[in-house]
Amino acid sequence: MCDYSLHAVATRPARVGETLITTTFRGTATRGFASESEPAVAVCMLPGTELAFAQNVKYDNRWIWTKTLNFRVGKFGAIEPDVAHRHHDAIEFPDGSHVLVTQLCEGSERPCCNCP
Repeated sequence: MCDYSLHAVATRPARVGETLITTTFRGTATRGFASESEPAVAVCMLPGTELAFAQNVKYDNRWIWTKTLNFRVGKFGAIEPDVAHRHHDAIEFPDGSHVLVTQLCEGSERPCCNCP
């Protein structure tokens, strides 16, 4: 699944073991996942997809500072999917916290899809 604001962006499903980056898609204010070789194509994931990040996850909440979590793994899912016109795509971390995908810092690299 890809967030509602990416419906005007080309998309494709994630592939097991591929490495993706976090990027802001042209013509949107939304961040999401893309392949380095196809930076204009949003990569969509199924709920429950396990993600392994190359470094501890960094995110912002549109303020001046970024925050870093002490996690490199998480599970893709959605927050409040019944609420219209808001971002839903999120990563759930082992402590139960969630970060919206659109808040992940750009350039965060990680292999995806049930990686060991």
